[in-house]
Amino acid sequence: LDFLHVLLYDISFNCSSLQYTCAFTNAADGIQPLFSEKRVLEGADVTLSCKYTAVNINNLQWYRQYPGSEPEFLIFLTEAQGASNSTLRLTAKADKQQKQVDLNISRTAVSDSALYYCALVPTVTETHQTLY
Repeated sequence: LDFLHVLLYDISFNCSSLQYTCAFTNAADGIQPLFSEKRVLEGADVTLSCKYTAVNINNLQWYRQYPGSEPEFLIFLTEAQGASNSTLRLTAKADKQQKQVDLNISRTAVSDSALYYCALVPTVTETHQTLY
């Protein structure tokens, strides 16, 4: 039997479009993995979870990164609408009450061994004032 080695990190973006050059958000809009590492048997299901503290969320995202490669986008979701880009093996859900986002990988394969990122894109609000 093969074991999968899954590492989980967080990214918080503060921008209107998704780019890796965006500034990290402040601590008030944070997201943290519940576990930094998980090991599962090949063929088993695994759920990766992150808790977030942001009040206004544009969307939550999941990425995967293989050694020596750039992170690849997997799936995004909103608290209200759920996930888009779900596949047969990858599903995601957000629990607004618990402020938690989960990525479920079913029937894991050795190729699922990677670094996974949970990302938060907060809703950007602006205040306009006229100065006299």
